[in-house]
Amino acid sequence: MRSLLVTPAALFALATVAGPAAAAPVDGPQPDARGLFLTVSGAENTWIRGLLLRCTPEPSGHHPFAREACAELDRAGGDFGELPREDRICTKEYDPVTVGATGTFQGRPVAWHKTYGNACEMQASTGHVFRF
Repeated sequence: MRSLLVTPAALFALATVAGPAAAAPVDGPQPDARGLFLTVSGAENTWIRGLLLRCTPEPSGHHPFAREACAELDRAGGDFGELPREDRICTKEYDPVTVGATGTFQGRPVAWHKTYGNACEMQASTGHVFRF
């Protein structure tokens, strides 16, 4: 399989030759093609995982719980601070985990990050969204 490397200069040249693209008419809400890029990282970025979650027109992406994660985000109105909390007993071990969400949800821009004391606290506070 061959790879294609496109430089920014090549993209600029193509854009100037091709000219501006005509905008298609918009009828009603459009699906969010971009979605959310979700990340989970360990203390001092010793490890990191990330994936793309799309919720419209229907849950998709590589998220193992895409349907549940999108439903929880929908119920929270896209507010990551309002995701469902799970009653769970976690140890007091301090091994910080940072989660982040960047992109769009229901047409609104999202840029959210939070650090939890450990993975148990993170999972108890974020429902299915960061379970990957």
